[in-house]
Amino acid sequence: MIATYKTGTDQTQPPLMIVHGLYGSARNWAGMARRLSDTRTVITVDQRNHGESPWYPTHSYPEMANDLAEVIENLPGGQVDLVGHSMGGKAAMALALHRPQLISRLVVADIAPVAYAHTQGHYITAMRAVDLANVGALSAADKQLAPHVDDPGVRAFLLQSLDRKARRWRLHLDALETDMPKIVGWPEIEGEFAGPTLFLSGGASDYVLPEHRPSIRALFPKARFARIPGAGHWLHADRPDAFEAAVRTFLRASPQP
Repeated sequence: MIATYKTGTDQTQPPLMIVHGLYGSARNWAGMARRLSDTRTVITVDQRNHGESPWYPTHSYPEMANDLAEVIENLPGGQVDLVGHSMGGKAAMALALHRPQLISRLVVADIAPVAYAHTQGHYITAMRAVDLANVGALSAADKQLAPHVDDPGVRAFLLQSLDRKARRWRLHLDALETDMPKIVGWPEIEGEFAGPTLFLSGGASDYVLPEHRPSIRALFPKARFARIPGAGHWLHADRPDAFEAAVRTFLRASPQP
């Protein structure tokens, strides 16, 4: 089973599960989980091939959805409100379409159920360029990443997955590289999730476009749309207060099905 982390103990509402994106981990969402745990239990996960979760040779959305289903089925009540960002948003959508009974309400953060033309493989090349034998200080690893990744914020994000003590990445780079077409793509999934759904996007991001809405509504007929001004793809990190407020407002305003 994939690694899970629990924050809060309130049992009056379904647990809230948060699913991170590519190259991320539950650690990236620890602050937001603490914020949202004042009224409910929040479960964060490390997806397969990330963080402390097992490494597998493959990395597809049906597999990620099954990983999440296994976690939810072992929770009291067997149902969650689900927040997924980027790759985690696609995994959450795949689960909602395949096993809708496991999800009460769904928040999809800055991703659509479509295939994208870009690749994130260049970050794998950058991480492989780091000499793991010489990363005693985080600044040394950052310096090695800098020629390959200009944005210091992205470098800091990637370095959260570097285990300097063990001199290894907490990412199965080979599997992620092999299945990158699946990660940026979208599988053909039949089904419909009729529960309340929020597609929450960064105002400065182009991941969710007006032309994606027909595809979204075909799968998620109760979809609502909102944008956070000034936020990019990592909207929860760019504008955490606005992200928290949007999630809270949606969950309060949307009665459980």
